[in-house]
Amino acid sequence: MRQRRETASAASKGSIGGEESEESSEGAESRIAVHIGNPRRSSFVWLALLLIIIYCCSSIYHYQFQSMPVPLTADEAGKRGFSEIEAFKHVKALTEVGPHPVGSEALHLAVQYVLTACQNIKKTALWEVDVEVDIFHAKSGANNLGSGLLSGRTLVYSDLNHVVVRILPKYVSEAREQSILVSSHIDTVFSTAGAGDCSSCVGVMLELARGISQWAHGFKRAVIFLFNTGEEEGLNGAHSFVTQHPWSKTVRMAIDFEAMGIGGKSSIFQAGPHPWAAENFALVAKYPSGQVIAQDLFASGAIKSATDFQVYKEVAGLSGLDFAFLDNTAVYHTKNDKLELLKTGSLQHLGENMLAFLLHIGASSHIPEGNSTEAEEDIRKNSAIYFDILVSYYWKENLGMYMVVYRQKFANMLHNSVIMQSLLIWTTSLIMGGIPAVVSLALSFLSVLLMWVFALSFSFLVAFLLPFISSSPVPYVSSPLLVVGLFGAPAFLGALIGQYLGFLLLQKYLLNAHSKRRQLPLIIKAAVVKMEAERWLFKAGSFQWLILLILGNYFKIGSSYLALVWLVSPAFAYGFFEATLTSERLPKPFKLITLILGLATPILFSAGIFIRLAATLIGGMVRFDRNPGGTPEWLGGFVIAAFIASLLSLTLVYLLSYVHLSGAKKAIILATLMLFASSLAIVLSGVVPPFSEDIARAVNVVHVVDATGKPEEGQNLKSYLSLFSTTPGNLNKEVQEINESFVCGRDKTVDFVTFLVKYGCWAYNDTVSGWSEMDIPTMHVLGDAEGNGRITEVSIDTKGSIRWVLAINTEEIEDFELKDARDSEELISAGKKNGVDGWHIIQFSGGKNAPKLFDLTLYWRSGSTHKSDTPILKLRTDVDRLTPITERVLKKLPRWCSLFGKSTSPYNFAFLRNLYVNF
Repeated sequence: MRQRRETASAASKGSIGGEESEESSEGAESRIAVHIGNPRRSSFVWLALLLIIIYCCSSIYHYQFQSMPVPLTADEAGKRGFSEIEAFKHVKALTEVGPHPVGSEALHLAVQYVLTACQNIKKTALWEVDVEVDIFHAKSGANNLGSGLLSGRTLVYSDLNHVVVRILPKYVSEAREQSILVSSHIDTVFSTAGAGDCSSCVGVMLELARGISQWAHGFKRAVIFLFNTGEEEGLNGAHSFVTQHPWSKTVRMAIDFEAMGIGGKSSIFQAGPHPWAAENFALVAKYPSGQVIAQDLFASGAIKSATDFQVYKEVAGLSGLDFAFLDNTAVYHTKNDKLELLKTGSLQHLGENMLAFLLHIGASSHIPEGNSTEAEEDIRKNSAIYFDILVSYYWKENLGMYMVVYRQKFANMLHNSVIMQSLLIWTTSLIMGGIPAVVSLALSFLSVLLMWVFALSFSFLVAFLLPFISSSPVPYVSSPLLVVGLFGAPAFLGALIGQYLGFLLLQKYLLNAHSKRRQLPLIIKAAVVKMEAERWLFKAGSFQWLILLILGNYFKIGSSYLALVWLVSPAFAYGFFEATLTSERLPKPFKLITLILGLATPILFSAGIFIRLAATLIGGMVRFDRNPGGTPEWLGGFVIAAFIASLLSLTLVYLLSYVHLSGAKKAIILATLMLFASSLAIVLSGVVPPFSEDIARAVNVVHVVDATGKPEEGQNLKSYLSLFSTTPGNLNKEVQEINESFVCGRDKTVDFVTFLVKYGCWAYNDTVSGWSEMDIPTMHVLGDAEGNGRITEVSIDTKGSIRWVLAINTEEIEDFELKDARDSEELISAGKKNGVDGWHIIQFSGGKNAPKLFDLTLYWRSGSTHKSDTPILKLRTDVDRLTPITERVLKKLPRWCSLFGKSTSPYNFAFLRNLYVNF
C-alpha cells in the first residue's frame, strides 16, 4: 500500500510542481495510469452486486409487507387475547350470505348476524364491565362533503340500520362522556361477498370487542364499536352516526378499518390531524405498520377513493387513525374478494396491534380533542410523519418492524438543517473549484436529466406500442413481475445510456480543463479525467435528491424523509471515504465500500415501500378507466412506465455512476435486452394471460332502458344490454366468448349520469322482456313560476327504486331543494351548491322502506340561456333485478371477467330519464 501511495504522490508532484518524475518512460506512465484509472471491476462482480441488491430489496419487501404473525386459536389467545381463528369464523359467516349491498335481504341477514354476535359478547363479558348493544335505525339525512372524491355531490340516505356496541367500566361514571370509536362497515358492493372489504374488518372488530369486554374494567373511557351500513354508497353510515346517534357526542378519537384489497398487513394510511394517536400506536403496537407516503398520495387525489375517516375528520372534527388491508388490490370490489385469498395471519396482525393500542389509550388519562378549532397552519405543523422500517430485535426470534413517528415541526427543523448544510458544502466546493467546478456540476446534472429523458422515452415507447402488439394493453395484471422486463429493462437501459452520454460530455470538458491546468502525461490525464467524471456523476445524484428535499420541505410533504435518507447516506459515505480537502490531489479509484454503505440505509428504508407502490399501481389497472373508453389504451401503461422510469432514475443514479469505468457495460446491456426480449415473448405468446380466474378483468353488464328522448321526439324508448369495462382494452375476446350478438364500438356510448361509457358493446336480443313501462321513472313538472326569479317544481317518482342518481345542470340551475313527498321532510335544503363539469350530483340509497317519491324545487340562474336541447335533470334509477338476457349473459361471462361495483356503478338493470329545458 505504501509503494502505491508513493507512486501516485510522485506522479502528482511531477505534474504540479514542475519537477520531472524519475519514471519518465511510457511504460511507467502506463503502469501509473492502470493503477489510477482502471480499477478492477469485472462484469461478474458488478452483476453479482446488482443481483445482491435485487435480492435484498425483495427480502426487505417480504419481511416488511408479507411476513405475518402466527394465527392463534381461542385457547392459545385466552379470554383476554385475540384469536384469528375466531375472527375468521365471523368473516366466513358474513361472506356466506353473498353480496350484501344496501337495501338487500342479504344485508339484513348480515346485520342480524353481527347483532347476535354482539349480544353473545355482552353475555360473556367480565362482571365489572358494561356492554351496551344498540341496533340503530338511521333516519333520512344528506352528506355533502366539500372535498376529495365526493366533491360536487350530495349523498342522501334513508332507512339504514347499524349495530353499535359500547363497552365501558361499570364503576367509572365519567367513562360514558369520553369514548374511543372503532368503526367499519358491514355492507358490500353488489359484485362481491366482500371477504376483504370489509367482512375481514368486521370479523376483527367482533373479536376485539370480545377481548375488550374482558379488559375494560381498568379503562377510564368507553370504547364504541360501530358496525355501520351504507359506506359503499358514499360514507353514509358514518355520517348518519355522527349526526344522529347520541353516543357520537362523547367520541374523542376515531379509528377506522378499511380494505383496498384483501388481507396482508393492515397499515395506517391516514392519521391525524393530531399526531397523538400515531405516536401512541407506534409505542405499543406489536407489529406496527404504516407509511405516510400512502397518506400523501391519498391527500393528493392520486388514489381515487374515500373512507369513513373523511367523515370523522371533516364532519365530526375528530383525530384518529385509518387502517387498510392493501394486498391484492386488483381484486378490489370484484368476485375475487373472496375468503380463499385472505392471507393467513392478516387478521391476527391487525387484531393484536389494535388490542394493544386500545388497552393503552383506554387506560390513558388524557386524549387530546380534535383539531377543528385549530388554525390550518398549526395542524400542519403538528401532523405526524410516520413510517415503519425493518430492524433486528434482540428480544424476538428474527426480524421485526419498528415505527418511526415524529412531528412536522421537527421534520422542518431537520430538513432545513440538512438543506442549509448541503447548500453550504456545495457552495464552498464550487467556490474552491471555480468555474471548472460549476461547469462540471452543470454537466453532471445534465447527465441526470439525460437519464430521465432516455429512461422515460424508452419505457414510454414500450407502453405506447404494447396495445398494438398484445392481446391486452395491460398484459401484466395477473403477473406483475412482467413489468420488470417490459418497463424496468427499457428504463434501466435508457438510464444507463443517458448517464453515459452525460459522462462522455463531462469527460470531454474535464480533459480540456486539465489540459489548461495541469501538465500531466496524456495517458495519466485520461485516467484522471475518467475518475473525476465518475465522482461528479455520483455527486449529481445527491444534488438531485437535495432538490427533491427542498421541494418536499417547502410543500410540507410527509414522505420527504425518503429524499432525506437518499441524500444524507450516500453523501456521508462519499465524504468519509472519497472526499479530499484539496482540488490539487489526484483522484483515486472510486471505492466499492462507498457505494455499498451509501446505499444500504436508503434501500432499507425505501425498497419495500417502492415495491408495494408498484404492486398497488399495477393492481389498480383493473379499474383504471373510470369512464370506459375515455382514455387512450396506452395511458395505463404510460402511468406504470413513468413510475418505474422515475423510480430507477432517482435510485440508480449512484449505482450507475460506478459502471462506466468497469468492463460490465456490455454484459449489463446484453442481460437487460435478454430480460426485455423474454418478457415481451411471454406476452406475445400468450403463455401468461393478462387476466386469470383470481385476477379478473372488471366488467359491467347492464340492461338499459333509455327514456331520455326529447319532448318533441315523443316516448322513444330504447332497450339494450350494455357491456363495458373499466379495464383498458377492447372487449372482442369477451364478446366472442359470450356469443350473444354484441356489437362493440365507440358509438355505443351511454351516459350513466355519474360517468360516461365512451366504448362499449350493445346487444338487443330479448331485451323487451323482464320489465314494463310501469317501471320507468317519471319526472313531472308541477309548477313553473316567474317572479323575483324563475322557480320550477318537479315531482320525481323512482317507481320502486331505492338507489338512484340525479344530475342537476348548474349552468342553468343556481340552487335547489329536495323533499320526501310522503311527509315533506326536507332532505336537501337550499344553500350554496358546488358542481363538477357543470353538474351537481345527488346520489340516493336506502333500505327497503326508503322513500320513492320526491319533490324537487329548482331555482334558475338569472340570465340563463334556456337552450331547448339542454337537459336540466338527468336521472338514473337502479333496480336489483336480473332480466332474462342479463342472467343468460352473466352465466356466459368468461372466467377471467368479474362484475365490478362502486358507489357510482349501476346495478345490472338501470333506467335513464332526462328533463329538458323546454319541458
